[in-house]
Amino acid sequence: MIVRSFPPMEVPGARALILGSMPGAASLAAGRYYAHPHNRFWPFMGELVGAGPELDFAQRVEALAAAGIALWDVLAQCEREGSLDSAIRDDTAVANDIPGFLARHPQVGTILFNGAKAEQAFRRFVAPTLARPDLSLIRLPSTSPANASQAAAMKLAAWREALGAAGVRLREG
Repeated sequence: MIVRSFPPMEVPGARALILGSMPGAASLAAGRYYAHPHNRFWPFMGELVGAGPELDFAQRVEALAAAGIALWDVLAQCEREGSLDSAIRDDTAVANDIPGFLARHPQVGTILFNGAKAEQAFRRFVAPTLARPDLSLIRLPSTSPANASQAAAMKLAAWREALGAAGVRLREG
């Protein structure tokens, strides 16, 4: 089945761009990023920048923007059965125009990958076309419920460190 990602959440003044691979079935059905109830993305963003799941989606987007975070996926479309990154058929993958995004947002200095597949797809499909050697590229533990091998506290600590290093405005405490 061919799946297509969402438009980017572009943020004027964003310092960091978080890239997933491709939205899962729950997100596609809901029409919004990280909609699976067991995905840790929004709980982490709540803890780190005040964009938690208790807020409606528009408020979460505003909180990400206030913190200096843009959000998108590496892939614009691909064939995939189900939601797992491992089911993405690389031979059908088409990348989003990340070089164009970065040209519109030259202040973005850090790309954070939400998991290994996002980084792998970026390095395969986007990096060869990118003329930004100044970018910091950081792979973070996936927030997906399929990534249960690492404790949530350890994942959160990695996300906190990376977002802080990227110059994102973190919550106090």
